[in-house]
Amino acid sequence: MADHAPSVAMEAVLKPSCELPIDMQKIRGYDFNQGVDLHAVLKSYISTGFQASSMALAIQEINLMIEKRLEPVEEGEGNESDEHRSKSGCTIFLGYTSNLISSGVRESIRYLVEHKMVDVIVTTAGGVEEDFIKCLAPTYLGEFSLSGKELRLRGINRLGNLLVPNDNYCKFEDWLMPILDQMLLEQNTEGTRWTPSKMIHRLGKEINNTDSVYYWAYKNNIPVFSPALTDGSLGDMLYFHSFKNPGLVLDIVEDIRRLNSQAVFAKRTGMIILGGGLVKHHICNANLMRNGAEHAVFVNTGQEFDGSDSGARPDEAISWGKIKTDATPVKVYADASLVFPLIVAETFALHADKLTAGKKTD
Repeated sequence: MADHAPSVAMEAVLKPSCELPIDMQKIRGYDFNQGVDLHAVLKSYISTGFQASSMALAIQEINLMIEKRLEPVEEGEGNESDEHRSKSGCTIFLGYTSNLISSGVRESIRYLVEHKMVDVIVTTAGGVEEDFIKCLAPTYLGEFSLSGKELRLRGINRLGNLLVPNDNYCKFEDWLMPILDQMLLEQNTEGTRWTPSKMIHRLGKEINNTDSVYYWAYKNNIPVFSPALTDGSLGDMLYFHSFKNPGLVLDIVEDIRRLNSQAVFAKRTGMIILGGGLVKHHICNANLMRNGAEHAVFVNTGQEFDGSDSGARPDEAISWGKIKTDATPVKVYADASLVFPLIVAETFALHADKLTAGKKTD
């Protein structure tokens, strides 16, 4: 007995394996003996495992969206009479939370909008106003550990490890108020019915700055939806304006019809959603109206244990009819500031020549 390990232990440790499929992916990372090749490093993610493999699958799914987007839309497909129907083979919905516009991810988003690589945008109030505020004054890099009390006394707002002087919002008010006055005048004299998307379109025109995401959305006529547009500095300014010059109205009903129509009358749809909350659900719910999107990529750090929509995996959206049952959606559990610029590099930027062929931006 002393000469042999107990049989129960031997059987537990040395339990025979079943045969795995011969074509199953084998784990192997990038070998830097090949030199530094960032494209090859990202290519190797598919066989690296963990979230690297999820990111590689997300790249594959977005490249499939791009491939389908480049397919021509045949005459008579969809509803030709509907003014909101996209003319691309795959209507790409891009959603992102405000913190990403506050961060340097803004430049990756601006690139996509500048070159008409996406069709529909959904964001939060902060995702709109922070873009305009950055055109007026910069945001700075600080530290997560800075004291909130001390910052408040100095008139500095902290967003993670980003710092925004309160003077930036004062500049924003000075810029915005005359525009709101003019919008109210047009409402009262010309019968203009403003919606959040029409307001963002107008502000994109007024900012007239090529650094702005919404300048390019205006130039390229890409609709930007923000149903909670009052939930931020824009809401503060609308509140103050309602005392100075009351009467401005924003119609959210017209916008929900317009957004849902973008999905209903599309040949096929793809969703790229950075973060969770309102932007994630608003895009997914629009795609419910077509019995689900054909393609979906989620990038966020949310978990599903609390039942939140932010943390929900794509399979939950399939149960609601927001993603099609035969789709191959991907969720990447990561900070979008880390992975989204790399995803853009391996997708939209890689295929820029094809995506921008025949298109012209000023």
